[in-house]
Amino acid sequence: MARLSLGWLKPPKATPDGVMSLADHLRELRYRIIVCALVITVGLIVCWIFYLPLYTFLLQPYEQARLAINESHPRLEVQAALSGVVAPLMLQLMVSAVGGLVLTSPIWLYQVWAYLAPALLAKEKKFALLFLGASVPLFLAGVVLGYFILPQAVIVMLGFMPDTIQALNLVYIDDFLKLMMQLMLVFGIGFLLPVILVTLNLMGVLSAKALASARPYALFGCAVFGAAATPGGDPFSMLALALPMMLLYVIAEAICRGNDKRRAKRLGSDLVTA
Repeated sequence: MARLSLGWLKPPKATPDGVMSLADHLRELRYRIIVCALVITVGLIVCWIFYLPLYTFLLQPYEQARLAINESHPRLEVQAALSGVVAPLMLQLMVSAVGGLVLTSPIWLYQVWAYLAPALLAKEKKFALLFLGASVPLFLAGVVLGYFILPQAVIVMLGFMPDTIQALNLVYIDDFLKLMMQLMLVFGIGFLLPVILVTLNLMGVLSAKALASARPYALFGCAVFGAAATPGGDPFSMLALALPMMLLYVIAEAICRGNDKRRAKRLGSDLVTA
């Protein structure tokens, strides 16, 4: 009877100098993707089991916005609804999937780091590991900010209804939670900007000088990203995403400048020794 071998799943052994063939790079990438898929699936199952408290937690911004709208627009009635027979099932699947993605973020962010690490020198790995340790709290901070921003964004969008008109606004829960999780993920990914920039700098791909030259365009790009990525397009949500991204860009530029100075100093001492 043939035995099932899982040896092909193992990543290639890293060499001391970090040099790998194209085939080994692809094997390493395959391994990291499989690990990420497995842990996210486990996270999905966990969130599926605890769906009810997770659902209640996610609907709190809607309840806050509904109560605020009832006070400011007494003639407007906001009511929750679902859009179809299969909507509850698809809603639970979507919430569990995104919840699993957030829950397992420390693991899949580490897999990204582990794939990039062989390209870094030993000293650079120490700085990169310390900085990449900030990726998880930064991602979660963005997710939390998106969660607390949402009620105000909903109030702004629903508030466009004139006070003189009596109306019933059906808020479809599946659409609302899609909006919410989109906002939370966008904020989380946006807050990873400094991690991406500093990682590229440590790999020698991006210099602090290039970041400084591109700063005006990058800050404008943050504003455009904030306007395009935030659902609803209200100024409050846009600024809540764009301003932290601008600040994080400037902080990343300062870190890259310090790293470039250390690298230049090290190269200078190596030349003197040679």
